[in-house]
Amino acid sequence: MDEASYYNLKAMPALAPSLSSEVAAQVGRSIVTGAYSPGSLLEDEAALAIRFGVSRTVIRDAMKVLVGKGLLEVRRGIGTRIKPREEWGLLDDDVMAWQLSVPADPAMLLQLAETRQLFEPQAAFWAAERATPAELDEIGSAINAMQDEVDDPRKFVVADARFHRAVLRAAHNEFLLALAGIIYSALLSSIRLTNPDRDTILIILPFHEAVSDAIIRGNSEEAKARMAFLIKDAVCRINAVIAAV
Repeated sequence: MDEASYYNLKAMPALAPSLSSEVAAQVGRSIVTGAYSPGSLLEDEAALAIRFGVSRTVIRDAMKVLVGKGLLEVRRGIGTRIKPREEWGLLDDDVMAWQLSVPADPAMLLQLAETRQLFEPQAAFWAAERATPAELDEIGSAINAMQDEVDDPRKFVVADARFHRAVLRAAHNEFLLALAGIIYSALLSSIRLTNPDRDTILIILPFHEAVSDAIIRGNSEEAKARMAFLIKDAVCRINAVIAAV
């Protein structure tokens, strides 16, 4: 899965098209893929301008974008330094999208799944209590799409992400909805790691159907428990991949 899938799920454009945004995206991808080591210095403006065939003003604007995302630090008299990963804006949508250019990292996926365990079960709880009829229809539609795509893992995972997005929307909590990128990043990356086949999808699908059913029936405690089980299963699958390496 690629960056476009992430942006489509977020229903947002990538960085507004411009020379500086294109340079920022290319350098940003290089940073998140590990082409630059944390603490190392980026080439100077003149070298970058030659490399990308743009003006130094464009380079300067691109660097401002990456500084704002926590990837770079500019030190007068020293240069532009790559910041440690723990200082990146990891929840920034562009940073998350750029990481889809990297081979799936089991350790990162495990952290994403663990983070999901903190908020998705509660989101399902609130969805069962607060969902409007239209939101219940959206959840049901996502389940139907998952059922229709059991033979196509790529389309299935997009439908899967739509389901989780629908649950977050139905929870009616703007702060939870702002965390949707964590889910998209986890699901879009996991397909490259676990490479689910039809048999695996047929095992996973009923877990989602059980969450949907509990929400539609308005059983908040069951919805919470079913979602917790669903994500726990994802954690177990990731751990199995890690153990096999």
